[in-house]
Amino acid sequence: MTHRTRRVLVLALSVSAAATTLTAVTGPATATAAPSSPTLTWRPCAQPNGPAGQECAELAVPLDHRDPDGPQLTLAVSRLRSEDPEARRGTLLMIPGGPGGSGVKRLTQQGNALRKELGSAYDIVSLDPRGVGGSTRASCGLPADDRHLVTLRSWPSPDGDITENVARSRRTAEACATNGGAVLRSLTTANEVRDIDLFRQALGEERLSAHGVSYGTYVGALYAQKYPERTDRWVLDSNDDPDPRLVARGWLASMAQGAEDRFPDFAAWAADPARETARLRLAEKPEDVRPLFLSLAAALDRAPRATTTEGVPLTGNRLRQAMQNALYNDNSFDELALLIRQALDPKATPVLTPDVAGPMSDEEAAVAMAVVCNDVRWPASLGAYERAVADNRVRYPLTAGMPVNVTPCAFWKNKPVEKPTRITDEGPSNILMVQNRRDPATPYFGALKLRAALGDRARLVTLTSGGHGAYLGTGNACGNRTVTTFLLTGERPEQDISCPNE
Repeated sequence: MTHRTRRVLVLALSVSAAATTLTAVTGPATATAAPSSPTLTWRPCAQPNGPAGQECAELAVPLDHRDPDGPQLTLAVSRLRSEDPEARRGTLLMIPGGPGGSGVKRLTQQGNALRKELGSAYDIVSLDPRGVGGSTRASCGLPADDRHLVTLRSWPSPDGDITENVARSRRTAEACATNGGAVLRSLTTANEVRDIDLFRQALGEERLSAHGVSYGTYVGALYAQKYPERTDRWVLDSNDDPDPRLVARGWLASMAQGAEDRFPDFAAWAADPARETARLRLAEKPEDVRPLFLSLAAALDRAPRATTTEGVPLTGNRLRQAMQNALYNDNSFDELALLIRQALDPKATPVLTPDVAGPMSDEEAAVAMAVVCNDVRWPASLGAYERAVADNRVRYPLTAGMPVNVTPCAFWKNKPVEKPTRITDEGPSNILMVQNRRDPATPYFGALKLRAALGDRARLVTLTSGGHGAYLGTGNACGNRTVTTFLLTGERPEQDISCPNE
């Protein structure tokens, strides 16, 4: 999956990617009769620029796993079969990020790279979690203005006031309660884990290997905790803090520090004389880029600029959101630098990228909120949110208090139906974690907490890189080689290691 696609639309993690349905996959499904056992009927669904031989199918899963013979949902699933059955050693599951990431789309986008790296060692498979892409979906019935990433994320007003955030969060929670129904209430990480195990059964596999990215590391860690005997070689990439008291609320709050850790990489890039040719150099010294950005954001708070997208002005918060998106990948630095250049030029009309300019679909917004709100109860004290935002704006000015602000989860109507799972060191020692040191979305300190929770079950490979997504994502040869070796041979480092850039 490309880095831009990995910016999945979430309140807690990822930042932009819409989970779209492949053209060969049928549209959102409705409830069906319960099958006697999981079955899959595969059909070709190769896509332009995707891997040859990609196949798709639908998997029926219970709406409520406590009632396996009750109403069913349909999940879109996909696979790339090993091209050499004699070389095949198992099945590798790609677990998408999000919540809201499409595994089917990720397989389409990254399947060729994985095939090149792993040869025919695996059938490579993935699925669209319930609520995503070609799987059964739910809707909250939100107006378009409430479905922009910059409004789904609770960016405070220029003076730090959260009154508008509170009102939007309250009406969003009300709309989801009114329109979401049983499907929306079923969107949880625990149900995704159970759905994955039904997928394993339908594939006829005793055990799965996996590569989980971003939020997918939390899904993968929960699967390994619940079904340890069904895991083979387990790779967790760009890792989340598994603290069961916080879950997504903690991930969102961590992004304030994540932006601070990562922004110097952009500043160094934007001050490099090599940017002069493309007119993207923003300052002569890296230390001058940060005050320039903060000053520009404050100016746009006071006087937003019209853009090429009618009715969507460039505000300070929209610039901050564009910054946060761009920090995911060095390849997006030029887009941010160009936007800053345009905003500084009174004669220019700024051009917004689609992830910043437009609303996501209602179904995409619904799943992004529902999972994080259904998983764990969020605080309801508005005074606590106000105090947290005021403090956070001072400590982390790049994100202006957004990561700790109120969300629809504070007003969510449905209580979590089960407690979050605590990750422990009980289970086989077959997990390899890989992590960029300067990750803006899943910061390094959160990965260390998951590493500590797993104990001797895991080894951690730290890449001295910035950005979100480590394996086959940053060009770090040492990191790629270590993960590939593990997936092909089962060999891990004897202890945690650090991989310099090569």
